[in-house]
Amino acid sequence: MIELFYWPTPNGRKIPLLLEEAGLEYKITHVDIGKGDQFKPAFLAISPNSRMPAIIDYAPADGGAPISVFESGAILQYLAEKTGRFLPQDVRGRAECMEWLFWQMAGLGPMTGQYGHFHVYAPEQIAYAKERYAREVGRLLGVLERRLTGREYICGKEYTIADMACWPWIDAYDKAPFDLAPYAQVRRWRATIAARPATARAEALREFRKSAAPMSEEERRILFGPQDNS
Repeated sequence: MIELFYWPTPNGRKIPLLLEEAGLEYKITHVDIGKGDQFKPAFLAISPNSRMPAIIDYAPADGGAPISVFESGAILQYLAEKTGRFLPQDVRGRAECMEWLFWQMAGLGPMTGQYGHFHVYAPEQIAYAKERYAREVGRLLGVLERRLTGREYICGKEYTIADMACWPWIDAYDKAPFDLAPYAQVRRWRATIAARPATARAEALREFRKSAAPMSEEERRILFGPQDNS
C-alpha cells in the first residue's frame, strides 16, 4: 500500500500517473496547501521541505519498516524501481531517462512555476518578470519540441517517468494559458498521454477542486508569505 500525500498542483499530479499505470494499491491523504497542512509536524516528518507530494510505502521491497519519500522526481524514480516499469533497465536508456527527469525538475517545473506566479498569483503586475518567464517557458518548450521530433515519447517508443514528470507542467495555468501553437510535437505528445486510460483516472482525482473558491488573502499569505507593499 502506498499512501500519497496529494494536492492537485502540477507536481502533485505526477504521482497518480504512475500509480494508475502500474496498478499499485494506494490511498490519498489530501494536503491542503492553502490551509497550511504542509507545515504540520506530522507532514514535516516525511517532507522536511514542507512541500508535497510525498509518499509512504507500507510494503517496501526489503520487507522492512515503511519508507517515506519526498520530492516528486525522487518519488517517480522510487516507484519505477519498485515496480520495474517506466524506467529503462539498460545503462544508456536509464541515463537518458534520468537526464530528462532532472531537466524537468531543474528547468521546466521551476520556470513554468515562476511564469504562473507572476501571471496569476503575484499581487502586482511586473512586466519584466512576466516577460522573462514567458520567454524561458517558450525556450524550454522549444527544447522539448526538438526532443519529441521523431519520437513518440521523450525517451523514444516507451512511456517513462520522464513523460510523467513533464506532462502536468505543459500549459499548467488555466488563468494564464500559454500559446502552444508553435509546438506541434508537444501538442501531439500531450494529447497522446491525455488519451491513456490511466491518465484519465489520475486526473479524475482533481475533481474535488473544480468548484473551489478563488484564493483568499489568507491562503495567499500561507503559500507565498507576507507581502511588503510599502
